[in-house]
Amino acid sequence: MTGTSFAVSHMEHSHHPDAIAERLEQGPRVNYLRDWIYGGIDGAVTTFAVVAGVVGAELSAGIVLILGVANVLADGFSMAASNYSGTKAEIDDYKRIRQIELRHIRQHPEGEREELRQIFAAKGFTGEELERMVGAFSKNEEIWLETMLTEEYGLSNVRRSPLLAGVATFLAFLVCGAVPLAPFVLGLPNAAEIATAATGVVFFAIGAMKSRWSTQPFWSSGIETFVIGMGAAILAYGVGVVLRGLATTAGF
Repeated sequence: MTGTSFAVSHMEHSHHPDAIAERLEQGPRVNYLRDWIYGGIDGAVTTFAVVAGVVGAELSAGIVLILGVANVLADGFSMAASNYSGTKAEIDDYKRIRQIELRHIRQHPEGEREELRQIFAAKGFTGEELERMVGAFSKNEEIWLETMLTEEYGLSNVRRSPLLAGVATFLAFLVCGAVPLAPFVLGLPNAAEIATAATGVVFFAIGAMKSRWSTQPFWSSGIETFVIGMGAAILAYGVGVVLRGLATTAGF
């Protein structure tokens, strides 16, 4: 492998003209990684917290399953619905601002050109070059509008699907939330210990996967997520122990 081909193979994408044209034609990709990680971590954390709390209170495996399954289904659906509503609200807000800015461009074009002028001036353009930029961007209404939405409001024209965001959250919650319950469903001996180890692996795996889209090394991201998840479980276990003691003292 030559030095040039080695360098290209280690880049995020090719800069060959044909590859650039194909990539730009496809447009920006919508990523639902955040929704998956959000649902996966919360599913593993909350379900394992239920398991840890019940184990800490020394309740039966049947109680673990009842509370765990109820948590996976109800909390998973609740998170998915919340994510759907939140994503839809973002889209509705984008449409509202887009309509306002379009009205401003059509009714007050000189004022909007002055906004363009100041935006590009802040980027270092001056004199004739600045006026050419303003003229070029204000010549096409759609380009002008998208520029104002991005520069003035910080809004991207890439829209995420509320339905896909909710589905990704729900599926991740179900998959990762089922892990702490699996040893109890299968009736394995030492189910609590196996659930702890398996959930720890899930925490680390989610963090390691997340590192692919960040600058953190996989082990650092994995350990970070592991610590967060196990911290929540330890807290829940402690609450279970305390409540068991209070219940015993109260004679329940």
